[in-house]
Amino acid sequence: MTVVTESETRAVRRPAPPGRPRRKISREAVAAWTLALPFVVLFLGFTAGPVLGSLGMSFTDIRQRDLRTPFSVDGVGFDNYLKALQDETFRKAAFNTAYFVVLGVPLTLIVALGAAVLLDRGVKRFQALFKVGYYLPVVTSIVAIAVIWRFVLSPDNGLVNMVLGWVGIEGPNWLASKTWAMPSLIAMAVWRNFGSAMIIFLAGLQGIPESVEEAGQIDGASSWQRFRHLIVPLLRPTILFTSVTTGIGYLQFFEEPLVMTQGGPLDSTLSVSMYTYNQFGFGNYGLATSMAYILFVVIAVVTFIQFRLLREK
Repeated sequence: MTVVTESETRAVRRPAPPGRPRRKISREAVAAWTLALPFVVLFLGFTAGPVLGSLGMSFTDIRQRDLRTPFSVDGVGFDNYLKALQDETFRKAAFNTAYFVVLGVPLTLIVALGAAVLLDRGVKRFQALFKVGYYLPVVTSIVAIAVIWRFVLSPDNGLVNMVLGWVGIEGPNWLASKTWAMPSLIAMAVWRNFGSAMIIFLAGLQGIPESVEEAGQIDGASSWQRFRHLIVPLLRPTILFTSVTTGIGYLQFFEEPLVMTQGGPLDSTLSVSMYTYNQFGFGNYGLATSMAYILFVVIAVVTFIQFRLLREK
């Protein structure tokens, strides 16, 4: 007769350790990936692939003649970046772009906020008509707008010089003057783009409770004090969003000088985007892509600074 001890009985009764469970893919996951697959393929093929390819090109000496044999190019390290930073014309274009952004972004936001306050507080009748009128330039072709502004700023029969002539002022040749060409482009950009920021500011103003301003009014604050110390702080997220989006767009400004001044006179309106475009046209692909990535880094840095300065505290 065999005696079974208590420890052996426990060992028999103890279930075997379970194996590693197999992960079952649910039908929902299969359906989700099936629906997402076309986007993933298109994103990898037409966005991520070209971006990584252009990044690799910036470290090579590839030119137009090398397109037939792209794998025979030589790596040059950071030489293209150094060459771009040492290029006097590129530095001039960078200065012009900074000039355009530093003046254009604040002016656009100020005009947009003023128009939003006017529509929210002052204009009650035909408000929708004003919204459409202010926003219409945003959805209009930039090329069409640039052509119209060329006629408006014409030195001979342009509308601006005609009005100045009525008060005895002889207007300059706006787009052919090194002094006035860039301010003319800034004025056009502000006029075209403030409508988009105005709509966002208007939504932000209408989202502020009326009780906030009523409390300031009870405390004896003037209209300006209520706007400065109550309304503007509550609009900080809106200001951040419009500042970032407007700044990114203005750092890449391209169509305005291309259509109106071709970068002149004497490169006074040449932008980084336009100079990069010209280098692609000359077949300097490695140099052009390095300039594009320098601009990308600048945009990232400027955006980071805007988030640090305008974030909610």
